Amino acid sequence: MNNNSCKVISLSKFKECRIQACDPTYKNRIKQMDRLELLDEMVKFQQERSSTGYLTPKMMVDGIILFQALEDNAITNELRLLTRSYRRHLQYELEVAKNG
Repeated sequence: MNNNSCKVISLSKFKECRIQACDPTYKNRIKQMDRLELLDEMVKFQQERSSTGYLTPKMMVDGIILFQALEDNAITNELRLLTRSYRRHLQYELEVAKNG
């Protein structure tokens, strides 16, 4: 008996994630922010996530960009570890969304 494993990928979700990842606008805006602006953006991100009730693919991509910038600009090791952890969580969620 052949035991090949297959994954079904939602093409619409994959395309949506791919399109969002190709948009450089948010990434460019984040690159220009200082630490205080990045922290303010993180609060806005968390508020949007709470009000929506779930993570959209766009929110996941934006969050990965934001939390990478926060990690790169972290003053303390604790903040660096926290932002890295949340960024990895968002990357995992994005992979799950891609796979439908």
